[in-house]
Amino acid sequence: MRIVCFGPGPKFKGGISNYNTSLARAFDRLGVEEVHIVSWTQQYPAIIPREFVDKTSSLDFLEDTRIHVHYITNYNNPYSWRETYHLIMGLEPDIVIFQWAIAIQGLPLGRIARLLKKHKNIEVIFDLHFVIQKENSSLDKWMTRFGIRHADTYITHAYRTVDELKEVFPARKLEVNETGERAPEGKTTVIKLYHPIYDLFRPDPAFDVAGEKEKLGLRENVFLFFGFIRKYKGLHFAIEAFADLAKKRDDVSLLVCGESFWNTLEKKKFSTRVKKAVFGAAKKIFLSKRSDEGEYRPLELISKFGIEDRVVVKNEFIPNEDVHKYFQVSDAVVLFYEFATPSGVESLSYNFELPILATAVGHFPETIEDGYNGYLAEPEDIGSMTAVMEKMIDHPIDRKHVVESTKMMSWDNYARAILNRGGGGA
Repeated sequence: MRIVCFGPGPKFKGGISNYNTSLARAFDRLGVEEVHIVSWTQQYPAIIPREFVDKTSSLDFLEDTRIHVHYITNYNNPYSWRETYHLIMGLEPDIVIFQWAIAIQGLPLGRIARLLKKHKNIEVIFDLHFVIQKENSSLDKWMTRFGIRHADTYITHAYRTVDELKEVFPARKLEVNETGERAPEGKTTVIKLYHPIYDLFRPDPAFDVAGEKEKLGLRENVFLFFGFIRKYKGLHFAIEAFADLAKKRDDVSLLVCGESFWNTLEKKKFSTRVKKAVFGAAKKIFLSKRSDEGEYRPLELISKFGIEDRVVVKNEFIPNEDVHKYFQVSDAVVLFYEFATPSGVESLSYNFELPILATAVGHFPETIEDGYNGYLAEPEDIGSMTAVMEKMIDHPIDRKHVVESTKMMSWDNYARAILNRGGGGA
């Protein structure tokens, strides 16, 4: 069997790159004959003012694997979309899995998938990290329909996403299961799985946790916010809730590790100024004012609340080889999201056996059992968020519960479900 995992290759930043790489590694471990990552060279329109390539990490995630990587697809060059199709066809795959994580990629992905769909011997799968875009403009809706419609099979990570898929394609007959068995002719299979537990990042048993906490100036109980700083992830909520907690206790720290999503390019460069101007004009046309997070500055709240001595900030992209440090010095991860699709940071946290403090939005009530493997707060309720942070200290979650609740959520189990094509179509 030959499998193509289409999505950002390991040279890119972010969760989707880690996800696509982890999936390819799982197929390779399971002995799939050939595994290929077919990747973007540029994932987004050139006007987007952001650096997407990881220029700091030295850790090679594909070391000791047989995986082949092909960087070919340029969002801004439609000719490369057809080149991508020809490359994939030359690999003679049985399965092509597209990572679907943002509607703006609908044009190239929809085009490539439509060409592949003509070949009945290839199963086209879309691995859906969302269906209804957060901003959900009319353009997002159109691009989503165009991008994902040419699929033989869908994968979702939450039942909420299944409902969204039904909303987008109300006339399509969807058959949902959690095993991977394909539906009979005339129906479309939806495999409801989960976001697997990352195995790219592992705890270092020799790591000096106490020494690192002292070096960073962290107190006894450490709450971690990790990942790209985006408004929907609710860092502003976490900082305000922590500020209230810090009024009551002297033994707490907040550790913020992540890059401000829209602040990664050199501001003084002419090309950056041009990109920001053009992108700003485009956002005014296509996004509501509420959806524009270009001026989102949650870190300014730290001085506003006077908690500079309690908050440690690493406002930068964290190299792969350093990720473990920040999880190992922490006691819980805060995900006080405004709304949520399955979270890579949640999955990453479980690999370090860390409980999650999250708002009861999106899929979190499906994966977090309140009081067992984490705590759930009410959405947009600062008092509730502060309460669960304090509860985590007074009634800590047993890390064995975190392990127990996620033991079936491995990449190998995920990949096996995809390979379980018995019983029907495609």
